[in-house]
Amino acid sequence: MPYLTSVRPGTAGTGVRTGFGVPGFAHPLVAPAEWRELTRPGAPLHWVVLNVADGPGVRPDPHCLEAAGRLRNAGVRVLGHVDAAYGLRTFGEVISDAHRFLDWYRVDGFLLDRCPADRAGLPEVRRTVTTLRVIRDGAHIVLGHGTHPYPGYADDADQLVTFSGPWSDYRWSQAAEWTADHPPERFCHFVHGVPGPHLEEALRIARWQGAATIYFTDHTGRGGRTDPWEPLPGYWDEIVSNIGTGVSE
Repeated sequence: MPYLTSVRPGTAGTGVRTGFGVPGFAHPLVAPAEWRELTRPGAPLHWVVLNVADGPGVRPDPHCLEAAGRLRNAGVRVLGHVDAAYGLRTFGEVISDAHRFLDWYRVDGFLLDRCPADRAGLPEVRRTVTTLRVIRDGAHIVLGHGTHPYPGYADDADQLVTFSGPWSDYRWSQAAEWTADHPPERFCHFVHGVPGPHLEEALRIARWQGAATIYFTDHTGRGGRTDPWEPLPGYWDEIVSNIGTGVSE
């Protein structure tokens, strides 16, 4: 198994608490049960992404405001979804989105999705992250590379998404060697199409690769036509019980 070929020192048995980073459910009007589920006691949530309309939208949405408020009242960190488009969006566009998330939804930080991963993109991402921390004191910043980026990105963000993709790729994936220099709470893995019988295996891969923030779902992208993150995983209660306190009766 390739993911076991290089064991991260100290990742097994360290007591690091695995938890969920929710990439973003569908709009609360479309997925009310999903949003309600996030406020149930016992789910180990590190954060939840709010994505109104591929970003903050063009005006405040009262349904999203209510959903974000319920999460904050439950002590859950809410991040605004800001699309970096792999560096194709301008600095001004990205910061404008961030301001709207702050003004309208009072988010606790940001997921900079589709973040550049190469060395050339680092200076502009660093500039963006520095500005985000200025406009929102204490902002939690997650860089959504979806792959292992140039190591320098780890100097600027709170967390890096180093895998985002299907189970068929994840089960044979390997962690980059440089990640062993950082604790597991710095890394996130988003995996879709994980069959229920392979859930334990997926959790083992995340543990061995040193990723403490995860999101696994049995849903798939169906050729890119749908977003696998929008519905609740079919085995939500099972995975909560595996890594949390167990909320299903």
